[in-house]
Amino acid sequence: MPESPRWLVSKNRESDAAQVLKMVYPDGYDVNVVVREISQGLEKEAIAEHAVGWDVILFPTPAFKRMLMVGVGTAIAQQAVGIDAIQYFLVYILDESGIKSRNAQMGILVVIGVIKLGVIVLAGYLFDRKGRRPLLFVSLLGCAVALFITSMAFIGGASNEGFAVFGLALYLAFFSLGMGPGCWLIPSEVFSTMIRAKAMSVATFMNRVTATLMASTFLSVVNAISYAGFFIMLSVICIIILVWMYIYLPETKGRALEDMSQYFAEITGDRSMLEAEESLYRSEIPAPQSHAPPQEQPKQEERPIVPQKPAPEDAHVVGTMA
Repeated sequence: MPESPRWLVSKNRESDAAQVLKMVYPDGYDVNVVVREISQGLEKEAIAEHAVGWDVILFPTPAFKRMLMVGVGTAIAQQAVGIDAIQYFLVYILDESGIKSRNAQMGILVVIGVIKLGVIVLAGYLFDRKGRRPLLFVSLLGCAVALFITSMAFIGGASNEGFAVFGLALYLAFFSLGMGPGCWLIPSEVFSTMIRAKAMSVATFMNRVTATLMASTFLSVVNAISYAGFFIMLSVICIIILVWMYIYLPETKGRALEDMSQYFAEITGDRSMLEAEESLYRSEIPAPQSHAPPQEQPKQEERPIVPQKPAPEDAHVVGTMA
């Protein structure tokens, strides 16, 4: 797997970045143009990181608010479907479903881990070919169905090992197909360079806060509504997130960060973000200096000073006589 062109350009390895881009773009395409665009984008990002404060995050304009809602909301959604809670307490779930043998539990964990690994490799292949939205939708729908199947293992007080193992394996597979890698990919592709660093830190923080809440309340929720109720609740959450993403999540496949800024500005009718970016980057570009020698002002022709003749002494006499 080659390094990303963006990382290579950031390390001043433009030639290596061009070679990677040739693998993506069709033959004959001038990838040096893309390399220059990446370099300019990195410069803009560095400028914005030092020029923009936290006010734009805490008190966002409509365009930034929509952008943050999509990026941070997607990061929260990844943990809201219960992935960390289920993985941390997977042994408890298997034990409650009727699988008491430690060796059997260990074997199931290994098989599920291998399935997750294989599906993640498949997701990496499909994300750039099918797009982000379709894979996330399939992932959420599959997770909802798998969680409902898992709940069937605990309904009626009778444990059913087959439903539990099949449902959990299906859930983790569908999660790895879209919600696992995709919910880290989306925030990095929607945030403008003006807020990219700060917004990503907020998205990561909220992701971990949600994971902590879901995992730390797992046993309490299970005791309150049962295992079956917990999995049905997560299935409903997956459907709600699916509807939310269908409404608000844009397709980011093949779109530059500048295109996403344009998208959020147009969909909210707020062009202040574009104007702020333009004024910020324009103010950082030094005005071109002319190296032409200063032009000499043309010399004015000096006229000789003609001395004035004094008036004759009897001039006043003549005037009086006249």
